[in-house]
Order: sequence, then structure tokens, then C-alpha cells
Amino acid sequence: MRILITGSSGLIGSALVAHLTDQGHQIVRLARRAVAPGEDVAVWDPAAGKLELSALEQTDAVVHLAGENIGASRWTSERKRRIRESRVRGTRLLSESLAQLAVPPSVLVSASAVGFYGSRGDEVLTEESPAGSGFLSDVCKEWEAAAEPARQKGIRVVNLRTGMVLSSKGGALQAMLPPFKAGVGGKLGDGRQFVSWIAIDDLIRAISHIIATESLSGPVNAVSPNPVRNIKMTKALGRVLRRPTILSVPAFALRLALGEMADGLLLSSQRVEPRRLLDTGFTFQFSDFETSLRHLLGRT
Repeated sequence: MRILITGSSGLIGSALVAHLTDQGHQIVRLARRAVAPGEDVAVWDPAAGKLELSALEQTDAVVHLAGENIGASRWTSERKRRIRESRVRGTRLLSESLAQLAVPPSVLVSASAVGFYGSRGDEVLTEESPAGSGFLSDVCKEWEAAAEPARQKGIRVVNLRTGMVLSSKGGALQAMLPPFKAGVGGKLGDGRQFVSWIAIDDLIRAISHIIATESLSGPVNAVSPNPVRNIKMTKALGRVLRRPTILSVPAFALRLALGEMADGLLLSSQRVEPRRLLDTGFTFQFSDFETSLRHLLGRT
């Protein structure tokens, strides 16, 4: 297949490009600037609303992963604006452009997040669960709605609701490693909040599965079938690294340091199930959190 990917230089995108290339697919990168000489790259400017339709022609599938990093820094008003606009404006531009093609791709896999559900405590959440409240939930609702022009065109649109992606090359795990290796890692708040996670290998395989599975459309939860509480995640990381985890960071200290981002990212609880992936025959290679950690960190 000829597959167009946005966000191809990011943590997920770079792994996806390598995986799909190994499978024999032809990859076209849609980037804000040329990536490297000799690569098949089309340039767009989501902020300016610029995207040449010729870049999208003759593609069989599109995977849209581009968006501002939500955990890079404190959520100021400007950061929140950039997070929202990078997702909503880019998705709308891409979807409207795809809808103008005489022969559009058969599927658009558009990134979203389990933040759609808001913080829901111990409630089990599936793709049928309603949206929650808060900044991330509002962003995800707008983000998913921005793909509607592609859906109206008859393109199969999948909203990929990812959880915390575990990778040895970046993301949340990379941020957690330094304090835990130093022996000062610990639970966040009371540690009872559920964390929905997925190993990057499984996420990449899930995207391939979605592209190939014509019955999948709408929201799809891309998370392990076994979410873990923050305190269990903390203990598992301590065991894998052979470091103590007796310290903790009180919720008030997180809120003081990070403001709204503390509640939105670190203290919120989402107990999410990947029901639609499982119902369509997808199997997880890494469904246990500690096993996944040991594999990624070479501590088997």
C-alpha cells in the first residue's frame, strides 16, 4: 500500500514508518519541512492552512499523528491554545483536503487520546463510554470531530484513542527513568489513579491491524487490556530497576509545580479497555506492565 503519515518524525511516527516499510509498504511523509534528501516527503503548513492536494493523491491509507506535545511544559494559556490548534486545525485541514480528492484513500487513522474520557476513577471505560470533562477531554472531542469531512466523503475514519505509550526511546518512560534510577521515584498523589498504557510495539501493530480491518471505524482504544494503578506502576518500575520507591509526591506539590497539567496528566484516572481491538481479533504481545518494562529496558 501507499500510506501517507503525518507526525512521522515523532516517537510513534518513526517507529510506524520503520514497521510499515519492513512490511513492504510505500511511505509518504507529510511534514512541515523536508525531512531528508531522497525521502518521499510532501510539505504542508497546518497553521497557515496550506496543503497541496497533489500530495494526497494515489494514497491508500493515511495515518495522522501530528500534534503539539501535551507534556512538554506547564499549561499556560498560550500552550493550551497551541495544543488545541495543532490538533484541531491540522486534522480539519487534512480531512477537508482528503474530501476534495476524486479518489480518496480508503481509511484515515487519526490520533486521539484516552483523555477523551476525563478523570473517571475506577469506572471501566470502553469506546461506548461518553466523553468526560476538562481541558484534554474538550480537546479530544474537537480533535475527533475535525475528521468529520473525511467521514462524510465516505472515508473510513478511525479515532485512535491512545494511552501512555511505553518506549525506551522517549515519551513518559524516558521522563520517569532518571528519578527512579536515582532512587527518588515514587507514587504520585495517593497512587490510586489508573494509568492506561500500551507498549509501542503493540501500538504499531494495532495501527497496522486497524488499516487492514475494514470493520473498524470510529473510536478505537489503543491501550493494554490491563491498566495499572499509579502505585503498582511505581512498584513495578522500582523492581525492574532494583531501586527503592518509598518516596511520594503529594498532589498539592504537583499542582503547585505544574498547575492544571498535574490534574490533567498525572493525577487523572482512566481505566480504559481496548474492547474493539480485542473483538476484531487483535492480540497483545505485552499485556502485563512489568513484563513490558523488562522487555523495553533489557531487564528480562
